[in-house]
Parts: sequence; C-alpha cells; structure tokens
Amino acid sequence: MSDLQFAQSLSRLGTESAFMVLARAQALAAEGHDIINLGIGQPDFRTPEHIVEAGIKALRDGHHGYTPANGLPALREAVAADLHRRHGVEVNPDCVVAVPGGKPTMFFAVMMFGEPGAEIMYPNPGFPIYESVIRYSGATPVPIALREENGFSFSAEEVLAQITPKTRLIIINSPANPTGGVTPKEEIDKLVAGLLDHPKVALMSDEIYSNMLYGGRKHISLLQYPEIRDRLIMLDGWSKTYAMTGWRLGYAVWPEACVPHVTRLCINDHSCVNAATQFAGIAALNGPQDAVREMVAQFDARRQVIVEGLNKLKGVTCTDAAGAFYAFQTSRAQA
Repeated sequence: MSDLQFAQSLSRLGTESAFMVLARAQALAAEGHDIINLGIGQPDFRTPEHIVEAGIKALRDGHHGYTPANGLPALREAVAADLHRRHGVEVNPDCVVAVPGGKPTMFFAVMMFGEPGAEIMYPNPGFPIYESVIRYSGATPVPIALREENGFSFSAEEVLAQITPKTRLIIINSPANPTGGVTPKEEIDKLVAGLLDHPKVALMSDEIYSNMLYGGRKHISLLQYPEIRDRLIMLDGWSKTYAMTGWRLGYAVWPEACVPHVTRLCINDHSCVNAATQFAGIAALNGPQDAVREMVAQFDARRQVIVEGLNKLKGVTCTDAAGAFYAFQTSRAQA
C-alpha cells in the first residue's frame, strides 16, 4: 500500500466516464472483438483531406518549434474572420486564445472564478467536466435544470432566480452535450437582459456544437450580445465541426481583462498548442466547408432514424434533438 500523501483536492475531481468506456472498447477491439462504440462524443468521419495535408505541409516546412502561448497570429485572425462570417460579430484576434481542445478553456474559466465560498452554475444534465472542475476549484456547483418538456433548454427565469451574491460564473451549453437541446433566442434574450442587474457575474458559453443544428435552426451565439461581451467567455473549436478530436485544438474568445490571466495559465499549463495542428486549423477555417455540410447532413439522417426508433421502445422517450449529435433518452412510468 502506498504511503504517498495526496492533496485532498484530488478527492473532489471527477472524470468523464466516456473515456473509461473508450479505453474498454479499444481493449476489446484489440482482442479481436467487433465493437461499435457509442460511448464517446466524436464524429466517426475522417478529418477532411485538405486539413490533413496542411498539417503535414507545416511539418515538412519546418514548423517544429514553440508558438505564442495564445496561438499563432494567423490562427487567431482566421478565428476572428470565421466568427464574423458565421455570426456577424467583430472579434479582436488579441482576445482569441487557442488551447489544446475545449476542456482547457473550461478548466481555466472555472479556476479563474472558482474558490471556496464561491458558487458556479452549470447545466444539468450536462457535460460531466463542468461539475467536476467546479468541485475541484473548491466552489459550490449549482445545477441549472434542463427539462425534457422544454426540449432540454434552460429557463432564463429560473437561472436568474438562482443567482446569489456568491455567484461568480454561469456556464451554458447550446447546442448541448449530452441532450442535443438548443436554447431558443427568446430565453437567451431574457437571460442577457436579466444579467444586466448582476454585473459581477461572468458567463461561459460552450458553443463547440455551433455548426450542428437541424430543422433549419440558426445558432445564436452569445457573442451577438455586446452588452455582456466584457464578461463573456465563448468556447468553440475544431474537434466536432471538422472531425479533429485527436488533433486537440480549441479556442475561446475572452474578455480583454481576462486575456493576461488566461495567457499565464496557458504558459504554466501547456506552453502552447503544437504548431502543425494550428496550421491545420487555419486550413479548416479558410478552406472549403463542403465536408462539414456533408457530415451534418449524415448526422441529421441518423438522428431521425435513432429518435424514431427509441420512441418506439416501451418505457422510453427521446426528444427530437435540435443540435449536436446526441439522442438523449429518458424512461417513462408504465401504466
């Protein structure tokens, strides 16, 4: 038995069970079993070829060294241009911080605002890392109820009613993991309007699935609300949209006041994102988007089949997921 004395904070740190399922599935596959793994949220498509080639070219061209901690200027400029195309917003590239995936932004945001005595709100059901990192920071996690009858959208009225003098940060996620819920514009409008009465509360909007909506829906980014830009952290990235989960590349748009703090966290944590991946990310944003549209169309077709099939099962209900690539089922009482 080990005599090592670990920090008590480790006991508060949870995990993402999907990675445990992934490891088990890979082990079974290595033993020769035919495995269909539905346990982790990643596209089953290859990264588009022009993106792969851009990464290879970067390596062949000698881009093997460190990059700026916040990301290559060309990458941050490409992000700002993409956000203008998709959302019609102006973003200062100096407020864009590239990180290895989506989770570092979540971790840094929570650690920046979370400490004992503070409260941080998070969607429930939601991505398990939110609650895990909040507890690790010492802050109190306060769940935001997402209900099936509302299409797993939050109620702005309920969220605002939960704010206390201890509230430091509110996390929202739309389109959502794992429910596929998409919050309608009217609820976002109400939330933003209500937050004007709480100027010390920061907001992290996880928009990693912003390119994956169905039924003619259009994504509403929190960046489109200038009245909260000075306290909004908007998280997005390449993993889902471009089938680049293993490349580990994400970004966030941070309030100007937060940029020096998050940059220091990057330097202390991972130094920088690897150079070749950043060149691949530039190619993804600046190149053709046909592969993205094709993937989303296939996800939509699968969604319709899966949702219909689940709702035929006795004792199961499944909402018609509005975004992302999840089908979230619940049990219903039997007569």
